[in-house]
Amino acid sequence: MTQHIEPSRIQVLAIIGSILFLAFIIELIRKKKIRDAYGLLWVLFGVVFIVISVWRQGLEILSRLLGIYYTPAAFLLILIMAVILILIQYSLVISRLSENNKTLAQQIGIINLELKELAARIYCFENEKRSG
Repeated sequence: MTQHIEPSRIQVLAIIGSILFLAFIIELIRKKKIRDAYGLLWVLFGVVFIVISVWRQGLEILSRLLGIYYTPAAFLLILIMAVILILIQYSLVISRLSENNKTLAQQIGIINLELKELAARIYCFENEKRSG
């Protein structure tokens, strides 16, 4: 036999969970574990989750506007969209960092080549000095 949890209890749990999630993200930003620019999207979704938790009719209205007849499916859609947007953001960051790493590796290669050429010149200069 399954237990039926009354909506107000679920709503309270959703509000508490959303607030804890937002507080956790803000704490990570405050401790510099997440940069401000990256944490902004997380904070945005934390606020969205709080709004949805507090204003349940808003989710019902949104689901009707989207033509979704089962309201929890609209919430699942919001969660999926949040994950997709965060993944896109991280893909952009990874792409930029990958390009930066490539540039740095090329610069290190050039510096190493110049260092070897300079060392060879010094070696030749010292040999000429000793010979002559």
